[in-house]
Amino acid sequence: MVVIGAGGAIGSAFVRALPERNPNLRLKAIARNRVAVADKRSTNHRVDFDDEGSLRTVAEHIAADGPVDMILVATGLLHDDGVRPEKSLRDIAVPGLEKLFFANAIVPALAIKHFAPLLRRDGPAVFAALSARVGSIGDNRLGGWYSYRAAKAALNMIIKTASIEIARRNPETIVIGLHPGTVDSDLSKPFQSGVKPGKLFSADFAAGKLLDVIDGLSPHDTGHSFAWDGQRIPA
Repeated sequence: MVVIGAGGAIGSAFVRALPERNPNLRLKAIARNRVAVADKRSTNHRVDFDDEGSLRTVAEHIAADGPVDMILVATGLLHDDGVRPEKSLRDIAVPGLEKLFFANAIVPALAIKHFAPLLRRDGPAVFAALSARVGSIGDNRLGGWYSYRAAKAALNMIIKTASIEIARRNPETIVIGLHPGTVDSDLSKPFQSGVKPGKLFSADFAAGKLLDVIDGLSPHDTGHSFAWDGQRIPA
């Protein structure tokens, strides 16, 4: 199994949860910096997400160990020192659009490009990327957050399109987006005051629920996005 973005809150929670659920797995943790792994069956791989060549090199290294059953992409960006979600049209700016599209759509697209070929072709396999409910066009009732919403919507289209191509070589592969809910992390901290009681989750809780969702899916679900509670999110 492979976790891309293993240094983030949910990515590191995946790294903790997966060995507990499957003591025999070989886990590859991919991040900008070294992350804590459970034991000697888990290995670190450093990557520069700004450099496609770095992603390609890591994928080639992992491919030498044989096919994998599951790839989880846990990368993403909502804000940083120079970018915050837009409240209105007048807040839209090129730097924010570029940065959020790169982090939330381009990096996962490159991950699919270089890592999906590592998935086994002779049985069930999963490629899942963290999306967000706000990326749903059909569920958008509040507006705002233009760059983040659009980037996640783009990711959802990438997932859908990749699912069609990947199914041609292995119809048992599931390619999906996952919405973890609002997780207590650096990504959500500036916006937690508006979260309803009981809806701010720990990263470990969210990772566990998302793995439960994956366990309950079938190839008929490929190409769609699902929330932490198993509900399918409208496109």
